[in-house]
Amino acid sequence: MTHTADLTVGSIPGHFRRMAIPTAIGMVFTTLYNVVDSYFAGIISTDALAALAVSFHVFFILVTFGFGVNSAMGALVGNALGAGRRRYARTIACQGISYAVVASILLTVVGYAVSPFLISAVSEPGSFRDLANAYIDVLLLAAPAFIVVFSINGILGAQGDAVSMQRAQIAAFFANIALNPIMIFGIPGVFPALGFNGIALSTATSQSGVLAYMLWRLYRSELMARQRLVLYRPRLRQFREITVLALPASSAMIVMLVGAFVVQLYLKQFGPQAIAAYGVGLRIEQMLLLPAFGLTITLLPIAAQNFGAHEYERVQEAFIFCCKAGTLLMLLASLLLWVASKPAMSLFTDDPEVIRIGRNYLNVDGFMLPIYILLFAMNSLLQALKRPMFTLWIGIFRQGFGIAFFCAIFVLVFDWGTWGVWLGVAASVATGLLLAFWFTLRVARKEIGGIFRQSRENPND
Repeated sequence: MTHTADLTVGSIPGHFRRMAIPTAIGMVFTTLYNVVDSYFAGIISTDALAALAVSFHVFFILVTFGFGVNSAMGALVGNALGAGRRRYARTIACQGISYAVVASILLTVVGYAVSPFLISAVSEPGSFRDLANAYIDVLLLAAPAFIVVFSINGILGAQGDAVSMQRAQIAAFFANIALNPIMIFGIPGVFPALGFNGIALSTATSQSGVLAYMLWRLYRSELMARQRLVLYRPRLRQFREITVLALPASSAMIVMLVGAFVVQLYLKQFGPQAIAAYGVGLRIEQMLLLPAFGLTITLLPIAAQNFGAHEYERVQEAFIFCCKAGTLLMLLASLLLWVASKPAMSLFTDDPEVIRIGRNYLNVDGFMLPIYILLFAMNSLLQALKRPMFTLWIGIFRQGFGIAFFCAIFVLVFDWGTWGVWLGVAASVATGLLLAFWFTLRVARKEIGGIFRQSRENPND
C-alpha cells in the first residue's frame, strides 16, 4: 500500500529530491515517447512530420482539461490533507475521478466535431492536411485515458506519490517503441501496415495500459483504501469546487496551445518545412525543460499541503528553492542547446531546410529556458494557493495577445521571416514573466505574507 507523505514536516529540499527526480525521469520518458513518434514520422515523410506537429497540438487542446483537473486535484486533496481533513480528501478524490470520466466523454465527442476545422485553420489543402485529419481521428481514441490519468496523477501527487506515474511513463515508452514499427509497417500475414495512422493507434493502445496501471496504484493508496461507491455519485458542490480550480488552469493551458496555433499560422506561409522544424524544435525543447517541469510539478503538492496547514514559511521556502534550482538547471540546458542544436535537429530529419529553420528556433529558445522555469514556478504557487485565475490572465496575455502582437510586428512589419516568429515568441515570454511576477507578488503578500521575506504572522489574521 502507498502511504501518504506528510509534506508539512521534514526538509523542503529533501521533499523536492524525493518527488522531483522521479517526476522528471517519468517526463523524460514521456518526451522520449513523443520523440519516438517524431522519429518514425520523419522516416515516412516531411509531410508526416508536419502533420504530426499540427494534429498533436489539436489533440492536446481537446484533452487539456485533464491538466486542469490534475492541478485541481493536487490543490484540493493537498490542502485537505495538510489541514488534517482526510475524510474530505477521500471524498474530493472520488469526485475527481467521476468528474474526469464525464469530462473525457464530452470532450471526445467535441473533438470529433471540431478537429477538422482546427486542422484546416493551420494547414493548406493537400496530403499534409489529409494525413493530419486521419491521424487525429485515431488519436482521439486515447482522449479518455489521458484525461482520467491526469486526475489520478493529481490525487497520487497530492499524497506525495511521484513514482507511480514515472513507472507508467517508462512502460509506455517501451511499449511505444515496440508498437510503432509493428503498426506502421505491419507484420506480413499477421497485422496489416497502417502507415502514419499506426503512430496514433500505438498511442491509443499504450495509454490504455497507463490508465489500467494508474487505477491499480490509486486504489492501493492509503487515502483510497476505504472508499465507497457512493462517493463517486456526482455531487454538484464538489463538481463546482473542482471546476473553479480546473477551468482556469485548463483555460491557461488551452491559451498556451492556442499560442502554438498562432505560431503555426504565421509559419504556414513558409511551407511545411517551417512547421516541421517547429514541431521537432518543441520536442527538443521539452527534453531540456524536463528537470524544470519536475521541480515545478513537485512545488504544487508541497506548497498545497503547507498552505493547508498554515505553514507559510515552508511555502515561501519551497517556492524560492524551486526558482533557484530550476534557474541553475536551465542555464546549463541553455548552454547545451546553443552547442548541440544542429545535431539534435539532424536526429529527426535529413531535410536541410528543416534543420536550418529548427536550429534558428533553438538558438533563440536557449535564451527563454530560464524564463520558463520562473513562469512555471509562479503558476504552481498560484494554483497551490487556490488562485488559478491569475494563471489564466497570464496565459491570455502571453499566448493570446503577446505572440500574435509581437509576431505581427516582426513578421508583417519588419519582414524577418521565420526569425520574426521566433523573436515574437521570445518577446511574449519575457513580457509574460513581468506580468506573472506582479500577480504572484500580490497574491503571495495577501495569502502567505510575501514570497521573499519570512513571516511568522498569519496574513489572514
